[in-house]
Amino acid sequence: MNKRHGANRFAQLVLLGVVVCLGGVGPVRPEPMNRFERQRAQMILKIVKDDVSKFYYDTAFHGVDLDQAFAAANEKIDKAESNAQSFAAIARPLLSFKDSHLFFLPPARSAQIDYGFYMKMVGDRCAVTAVKDGTDAAAKDLKRGDLIDTIDGFPLTRDSLWGVNYVYKALAPRDKVRLKIQSPGGQPRDLEVAAKIGIKKRLLQLTSSGDVEDYIHEIEGLNHLARHKFMDMGEDLVIWKMPRFNLSPSEVKNNMRVVEKHKALILDLRGNPGGSIETLGAMVGAFLDGEVKIGDVQSREPIKAIIGKAAGDAWKGKMIVLLDSQSASSSEMFARVMQLEKRATVIGDRSAGAVMMSRTHSHEVGTDTIVVFAVSITVANIIMSDGKSLEHDGVVPDETVIETPEDIASGRDPVLARAASLCGVTLDPQKAGSFFPMEWK
Repeated sequence: MNKRHGANRFAQLVLLGVVVCLGGVGPVRPEPMNRFERQRAQMILKIVKDDVSKFYYDTAFHGVDLDQAFAAANEKIDKAESNAQSFAAIARPLLSFKDSHLFFLPPARSAQIDYGFYMKMVGDRCAVTAVKDGTDAAAKDLKRGDLIDTIDGFPLTRDSLWGVNYVYKALAPRDKVRLKIQSPGGQPRDLEVAAKIGIKKRLLQLTSSGDVEDYIHEIEGLNHLARHKFMDMGEDLVIWKMPRFNLSPSEVKNNMRVVEKHKALILDLRGNPGGSIETLGAMVGAFLDGEVKIGDVQSREPIKAIIGKAAGDAWKGKMIVLLDSQSASSSEMFARVMQLEKRATVIGDRSAGAVMMSRTHSHEVGTDTIVVFAVSITVANIIMSDGKSLEHDGVVPDETVIETPEDIASGRDPVLARAASLCGVTLDPQKAGSFFPMEWK
């Protein structure tokens, strides 16, 4: 969670170098490094180390020996055969911290890589949630609900998925990927999917919070989520699909005017990567009276506890909060506060466990050719009112409801249907699945 934005950045991928150097499938345009590029990579590595040393919230660095870790990275740059491998070497020391908000953002590429499908963890399996028409993925008959066991031989788990996305979309994009998949009721099979490679109309410069946020959401496969949406089910229930915590307090208040017309609310935070602390505080204040401590902040510098404060009388209706494996940062904190205060019932899947506070440091190197990169540095850990951090563990729902591959394939949403039933409203899972269709960017 950045002071302005947050995202699901669970970069726990110890075997990153293995993924980057997988045989048989190379990164896009793996041009050999020249001496200048190697020196530039070593300069970037030094800047990254300085940022971590100066700003990381834990002065013990989670037990990582900075000198040793970065010296090893420097040796890998000496042996790197491409920019992709040098970027992987720079990223590796940060990944060893196993910190969801500490990572290297390499220079954004002009090539736009589109693999043609989205995937997420559903329980302990990785499932395809959408396939874009007109792509090689669609032509090869990859479908919603297909389970992906491996990508280029690398297993997909809750611990590795963010890192795999990070490698394939930021560090070393591929022109094709080899998947081992299984369709509902079918046998495991191998599938090779070619990526669509285009040129971005605007190259992200990583010098503004908006560009950085776009880059991170692109990595996470969440850039199709944009608008806040409501589904009015009559006076008994309204469903609020909240894609991000990106509202001002006045916008939260305006949206609550919609909620206040109903007896019950389902707040759908599935796929919500988090957002601003300001939005989080306003949201907590909309549902709980007075001042509520959301969490204490552990950091090098004095940072006040995160507080939610009601701007008026809080809404008192029945509330259900939905989570999934992509719910992260502020969305996790909000859900946990509602649990701890016994204000709402949380259902769905265990959340991402990516709850830290970070700042993004952007840098430029070069003279004739300017290269822009960034480093997300964790500046604080958040301790909830029960004395625990959500980092790694996430929020465990009060009631676990997980879609099956068959549900995803047929477009059913049993999670939303179950939430509606808890509010006294009958909702067919098939109809529930039609409420918020995929919006391709």
